[in-house]
Amino acid sequence: MTVKLGLADAGEVADLAAFLARLIHYDRSAAVRLQAGGGALAVFGRPPAFEVLAIRTVRLDAVVELDVTVSAGELLEALDEPASAVVVPPSVTGPPWAGVLPPRGGWSRLPGLPSASEIRDVVGAAVAEFRARDEALPEESRTRAERDRIGREIWSRTLGATEVPLRVVHAAQSLGFLRGGPGPGPGPGAGSGGELALLGAGPWLRLRTAYGSVAVRRVGVGALPLSPV
Repeated sequence: MTVKLGLADAGEVADLAAFLARLIHYDRSAAVRLQAGGGALAVFGRPPAFEVLAIRTVRLDAVVELDVTVSAGELLEALDEPASAVVVPPSVTGPPWAGVLPPRGGWSRLPGLPSASEIRDVVGAAVAEFRARDEALPEESRTRAERDRIGREIWSRTLGATEVPLRVVHAAQSLGFLRGGPGPGPGPGAGSGGELALLGAGPWLRLRTAYGSVAVRRVGVGALPLSPV
């Protein structure tokens, strides 16, 4: 059965399109899990370069119940900005991460999160360090394994006094979640009111911004497989 979702306005369509395009940039065969409820659509993706869950929520023009995993590319192609709508593509077999999502409720605020500008400075310094160390490698040592080792060392560090790995905030910036200025209206799974917050629920940590969230498990999180630049 074909499901057509009406989004609140063209701006929501454009923001969702930008998010999907960024996911596809990191993984051309990316899949996303869609969960709709309470007048909002939460889109979950997992860019492999960061090993985190990225969540973008958009407002719908009606209350719809939906839970399906689809191709990110097909969803992007199905977006209709003039009509502020999207026809949900056929479901696909979901990757393993799609079956283990953060909880919808039970989140509590955690202390110690720096400001957005401070976070951007930390990410910038980490990127600069990676590039400098990579360029300093002798030619015979400039292997994928060595670059991955440097990446794991840098991006597994924690942010200030928090438990958040730096790859979480790097992902947030790379996906367009750390922007200046006021953000869009509230929605479950993403930020609300433009407020940056660090939340925890069980083994999960979530960096919430006005433009989306990045979530990661506190335990059992794998090492960074790719070296971000």
